[in-house]
Amino acid sequence: MQHSAWHDAIKEYLPEHYYGKVKAFLAQVYQQGTVYPPQDKVFAALQKTSLEDVRVVILGQDPYHGPKQAQGLSFSVPDDLPAPPSLQNILKELEDDIGHRAHHDLTAWAEQGVLLLNACLTVPAGNANGHAGLIWEPFTDAIIRLVNDLDRPVVFILWGGYARKKKALITNGQHLVIESAHPSPLSSYRGFFGSRPFSKTNAFLTKNQEAPIDWLK
Repeated sequence: MQHSAWHDAIKEYLPEHYYGKVKAFLAQVYQQGTVYPPQDKVFAALQKTSLEDVRVVILGQDPYHGPKQAQGLSFSVPDDLPAPPSLQNILKELEDDIGHRAHHDLTAWAEQGVLLLNACLTVPAGNANGHAGLIWEPFTDAIIRLVNDLDRPVVFILWGGYARKKKALITNGQHLVIESAHPSPLSSYRGFFGSRPFSKTNAFLTKNQEAPIDWLK
């Protein structure tokens, strides 16, 4: 299932004219200056993880705003670039929780059903949250609502105050919500470290007859 099928599935959550607004927004901002991720990766999270395969959602705020970092997958950067501090802390918690992961490109997670979704899908170069509140939140909120409405258990991992506000969209009692402080160095010692989200996720999936995620792959 490609990202177009996601779009078809969430049309009931959005006004009919919404996709036209997104198309116009993308055409405008990519002509005006440098925007991340590259335009062909804006919907990468939906392309890498089909709706029918979603077992976990990890919600980020917006893409990395440095050159070549953003892949369209929350928190992930290519292995040939240094891992940003938040990603370093995610991998540190993973190592303490389950084991060492040699790579910080998280594409392998997406391919196993981990929807690596940013609330905003684009960002201007060097301007964190520069596209917040402009176009994306209705779309990504609709994705969260769509996954919430699935008739099977899904794990939602919410790190930090921004992501935790989205908990209000998760109303299906079948699901598990794991929330903690953000992995940023500014907040990681206030409850992110030691939260063991990866083993908790796998325990829940196994309990519900779902295959666990190979977080070290």
